[in-house]
Amino acid sequence: MSDLSDRSMEAVYQVSHCLAKSAKPQDTLKKILAILASVMDYRLGTVTLVDPESGDLLVEAAHAIKEENLKDVRYHKGEGITGVVLESGLPLAIPALKNDPRFLNRPAVYNPDSAFLGVPILEHKSIRGVFSFSVDGGERYRLDEHLRIATIFANLIGGVLSRYYLMEKEKEIISMEKDRLEGQLKGRYQPENMVGVSKAMRYIFENIGQVSRWNTTVLIRGESGTGKELVAKAIHFQSPRAGGPLIKLNCAALPETLLESELFGYEKGAFTGAEFRKPGRFELAHKGTLFLDEIGDASLSMQTKLLRVLQEGQFERVGGTETIKVDVRLIAATNVDLEKAVSEKRFREDFYYRLNVMPIYLPPLRERKEDVPYLAEFFLEKLSKEVGAVFTMDAESLGILQGCDFPGNIRELENCVHRAAITARDHGIRAEDIPCTRSQCYGRLIHLEAEKPAAREAEGDIRAIPNERERVLAALKKSGWVQAKAARLLDMTPRQMGYRVQKLNIKLETF
Repeated sequence: MSDLSDRSMEAVYQVSHCLAKSAKPQDTLKKILAILASVMDYRLGTVTLVDPESGDLLVEAAHAIKEENLKDVRYHKGEGITGVVLESGLPLAIPALKNDPRFLNRPAVYNPDSAFLGVPILEHKSIRGVFSFSVDGGERYRLDEHLRIATIFANLIGGVLSRYYLMEKEKEIISMEKDRLEGQLKGRYQPENMVGVSKAMRYIFENIGQVSRWNTTVLIRGESGTGKELVAKAIHFQSPRAGGPLIKLNCAALPETLLESELFGYEKGAFTGAEFRKPGRFELAHKGTLFLDEIGDASLSMQTKLLRVLQEGQFERVGGTETIKVDVRLIAATNVDLEKAVSEKRFREDFYYRLNVMPIYLPPLRERKEDVPYLAEFFLEKLSKEVGAVFTMDAESLGILQGCDFPGNIRELENCVHRAAITARDHGIRAEDIPCTRSQCYGRLIHLEAEKPAAREAEGDIRAIPNERERVLAALKKSGWVQAKAARLLDMTPRQMGYRVQKLNIKLETF
């Protein structure tokens, strides 16, 4: 094997490693040109791409050429050696630049005695640009071999561009659909920082818009992580009380004695350590809104005190006798089954009816999976702003996320996106970066651990099998090795099932 063949194989090896990393196409192209300069001695390599508006060739990436030399460089079709390659669609080798009248020396950095090679970059049979470089010394006498090798790398460059254009097209389609659906909602119901295009979310946006105009008590219900506090904020800031304070308190975060002091305040000397008068949350929320989270965890005695404030709009501070009147709108939230709590005498029935004037139910994320891609993109944009880097996620990754149940709901999805971003190379999230593809879906593991193994076995719930490979094998066996049926058993798409079969090295033909 010749020295040139050895070098070309080494270059292919290094370039393939470069392509395995997700990065911006311009960065990838620059790395490829640097590899070819180092291994193949291809000097002053450039990648020029067709400008879709003018049809001219513009420099996209270059190696060992200063940016100021490239600023105004462009080639019309048929202009210069590079333009001729674009026009003909054929590779071209010039033994000595000084002897070719087509040589324009743009940019003015080439050695006139050098050889010059230009190869078209093809993407789906269309010419996207030209890969060009110069060679010196003895390399000038092997131009045919260099031309064949350069064609290989031009094809690899075309693959980089094809992958990038496809990803950009998918992002554009998702963005257009998101803008279209959100455009229908903006100005009508959808609050800022609330993401969703599903029917369930449109109904919630409508409820928020309707109830915001009233002073009615609102009870927001839903599982943990569904966004109850976000809804409370949206109601407040769209209401006539938006200019007033929004005060928040978690009823489950404090013991009853401290909770009473926080809600109603206390007088100086009311208890040991009360060295001054302190207003409570109700006083602080005067002319505004008080949001009480986890209201279902309040004790019966606390419910009685809260009921009085709701009925009469007045209370006394702890250790005081002065009756204080307040004008406060109450928004409460809970993930407790209040109806069951009422029947078990753990929640006052009269307090329940006083709270449940306008209930808003937030569905879990598993019941509105069409919102998952939009939420994931929202969290990526938010993360990009926080760290000052642009994160992307390919369509396959979004599909995997859409197939997850997310027991922790939106909060778990956000954590999942953050973990994927941390492990992703070059800020591009791919399928293998999603935690659940590595059996690290923490929310799922927590819920599986909480279930009784005997009950799971009795129910025959394949989804409850902790080990991913065993879970997929069980679904395939139960479905007669039909991947589409197995996917339905695990709440996946056929594409996701196919990905797992390949990733877990399950040989279907051996069964």
